[in-house]
Amino acid sequence: MARTSRTPARLSGAVRHAEATLQVETPGEGFTDITREATAFLTEIAAGDGVLTVFCRHTSASLTIQENADPDVQTDLLTALRTLAPRTFRWVHDTEGPDDMPAHVRTMLSDASLSIPVRGGRPWLGTWQGLYLVEHRDRPHRREVVLTFTGTLGQFP
Repeated sequence: MARTSRTPARLSGAVRHAEATLQVETPGEGFTDITREATAFLTEIAAGDGVLTVFCRHTSASLTIQENADPDVQTDLLTALRTLAPRTFRWVHDTEGPDDMPAHVRTMLSDASLSIPVRGGRPWLGTWQGLYLVEHRDRPHRREVVLTFTGTLGQFP
């Protein structure tokens, strides 16, 4: 039988909420690392402990937490997405071009929103994890990502 364990619950002080909108210029299909920008937001508001919510305001781009050490991971992930939702499939929706419907499917396979624990004012990501906006369209786009933090405040920088 599997065993589980957990740390004791931590009660925090007064909870605060902050938000910002991040504009991301994508080069076209691929991954754009937004970890640094999310961390800068937390630093700016002097975040302590809480939750960072990241939301992509588009249906043909998405968010993911993935390995940030080996770029081959991104290459392989794009290959997988292209295989699962190819542009050459006979899609019914093609009003915005042959890359639009596959982009919607690829977004459905990934995430439009992520919740990331924040500890000591920093995203509590694993050693090899980064936060990425994934552009599923061929041409460059300007994407909006909403960052919200709910939690305690730490020390001002």
